[in-house]
Amino acid sequence: MKKIKLLSSVFCLLFFIGCTHQTNNESNIPDPLSLHIDSTVKPGEDFFLFANGKWFKENPIPASEQQNGLWQLIRDTINAQVRNICESSAALQTAEKGSAKQKIGDFFYTGLDSVSLNKNGLSVLKDDFAMIDSIKDLKGVVKTAAYLHSVAGSPLFVFYVGQDDKISSKNAIFIAQGGLSLPDRNYYFDTDARAVMIRGKFTEHVANMFKLMGYDETKAKQTAESLMKLETAIAKTSRKKEDTRDPLKNYNKITIQQLNESTPDIDWKVFMDKAGLKNVDTVVVGQPEFLTALNGYMKTFPLDVWKNYLKFHLVRNTARYLDDKTYMESFSFYSTVLRGVKEPKPRWKRVVEQTNGSLGELIGQVYIKEYLPKGTKEKLQEIGTAIKSVYAERIKKLDWMSDATKEKALKKLNGIVMKVGYPDKWKDLSAMQMDRSSYCKNVMSANQWQFNYVMAKYGKPVDRSEWDMYPQTYNAYYNPSNNEIVVPGCNIIVPGYERTLADDALLYSVIGGSTFGHEITHGFDDQGSKYDELGNLNNWWTPEDSIKFYTKTKMIVKQFNGYIAVDSLHINGELTQGENIADLGGIMMGYEAFKKTKQYQTKQIIAGLNPDQRFFLGYALAWMVNERPEAIADQVRSNEHSPAKYRVIGPLTDMPEFFSSFGIKEGDKMWRGDVERVKIW
Repeated sequence: MKKIKLLSSVFCLLFFIGCTHQTNNESNIPDPLSLHIDSTVKPGEDFFLFANGKWFKENPIPASEQQNGLWQLIRDTINAQVRNICESSAALQTAEKGSAKQKIGDFFYTGLDSVSLNKNGLSVLKDDFAMIDSIKDLKGVVKTAAYLHSVAGSPLFVFYVGQDDKISSKNAIFIAQGGLSLPDRNYYFDTDARAVMIRGKFTEHVANMFKLMGYDETKAKQTAESLMKLETAIAKTSRKKEDTRDPLKNYNKITIQQLNESTPDIDWKVFMDKAGLKNVDTVVVGQPEFLTALNGYMKTFPLDVWKNYLKFHLVRNTARYLDDKTYMESFSFYSTVLRGVKEPKPRWKRVVEQTNGSLGELIGQVYIKEYLPKGTKEKLQEIGTAIKSVYAERIKKLDWMSDATKEKALKKLNGIVMKVGYPDKWKDLSAMQMDRSSYCKNVMSANQWQFNYVMAKYGKPVDRSEWDMYPQTYNAYYNPSNNEIVVPGCNIIVPGYERTLADDALLYSVIGGSTFGHEITHGFDDQGSKYDELGNLNNWWTPEDSIKFYTKTKMIVKQFNGYIAVDSLHINGELTQGENIADLGGIMMGYEAFKKTKQYQTKQIIAGLNPDQRFFLGYALAWMVNERPEAIADQVRSNEHSPAKYRVIGPLTDMPEFFSSFGIKEGDKMWRGDVERVKIW
């Protein structure tokens, strides 16, 4: 999402609040940290495998998944809970029309009805195909693209309403580059063997999709080749992903008249009207050169090519909700070729995940009542406050920052709002209609509601109480425009500690470091640091401090550029630097907070491990994720997060305390010399 940095990880390794307060050394419960250690690997050679290797060996990646590990275990737990909500709702015969359980039940029921799905095939899209076939000119292309934005994907470009980066109290219209079917522009141009293979398979996949739409083999192949040429042109004029990270360079506010003049072949009035937007005066364009190029393509590519482009984007974005043939064709490319997944998840699991994705606001209201332990908010707030306090201490002691900048940094830190557990008020979904006639139509209806909800923000004040995640979403985020961090309640779950309180080494490495410390650091990473305490793009740094700061961030870019993640693919240090800075700052803050606990100060030994060892092993446990090579390659090309292994190795090798805890010395593979270690916050 725009402006929200998602940390795709395990965030809160915690306990069920109502359980007994005893650590694992005081009970008969085996200690997960010691059980996961692979003693055949030396910590100085590969700490990630040393800490997690035994679990990986005993738990191979399931054929239906692209990874396995702690995240998957917790998501499975959440899926099982959401499944209970879905199944009980679907079984109700007298659910009140318009109620949460009626909508959840009808949505879930249609997703499980494979007989109807296979019988109907693509016929559920016949009206949409007819709309596309009837397009007579470029205005029709633009109008249909606006419709698809509301129900199935984002053809042509990215378009949304959100907080104005420079006036955070107001909502603005944003237009940015997009419109591609592959995950990133790199896929259209990289020359390594994997990338070349993927492009070939993609063209085959597109042709197969058009065959399912009724095209004969020759026409399907020609259409696929034309679509590939169009998307390659769009990709060529797209900025590299690392170049889209800078909010200042990607903020270009212009009047609607200027937009019309710069792109005369894109009828913005038609698009805005279809999107339900009135009285538009200004827009924020992310990449003006992209829109200029796209405007040219509107004429240089024939109308039929654009119509086929819209058809493909429609089917690509609805394939998961259609018949088995269409679904499997999409799965074979986007899951197997791109990410190495061998077989689909069971239908129930796919439908549970989609129900949660489309109706998460409704499910969340049931979830917090039936599954979220009491006291969740209070415990998360307690740990977050502890980390915030340590952060203030660290800022005050920085030797490279002036007092003037420290004062403003502390002002921003003190202004950070922590939203934890679940929202105090819920969105009104009464206008969203669900029935038992069509799974695909139900998904499109949910998408339409969400689109309308976002568009309706234009011209209204920003609601700073709003959440952009559900309480059952295993994730967290920092929103620079609100200067807030959000930690959903389900992060309370942890396999292995269901009946006991995890010790502070784990609580402060995972909740303290990987959650609160990480998210707070996003407010001070290379891009988040450009926003002030009110969430506005505003340079609060002295010129000298800014130079010192970016000298330090260049060091972490260099560090991660040196890691080879898979094949010959290096991590993109420029693209991932925001997350890498947040990981490093987070674990350092977690460690400083942990040093204040009784466990650390009394040097308590648990399962043969001292406090420092448990803290760093706990951090590795938080990232205990085994990923397929294909999934790692996809992540390196298109994602701002480094692969899990390097989110452990990277920040830990910048901490001298880690080396001393495990006897790692110069000459060991994990060793980094003092001058190479990165220290920012």
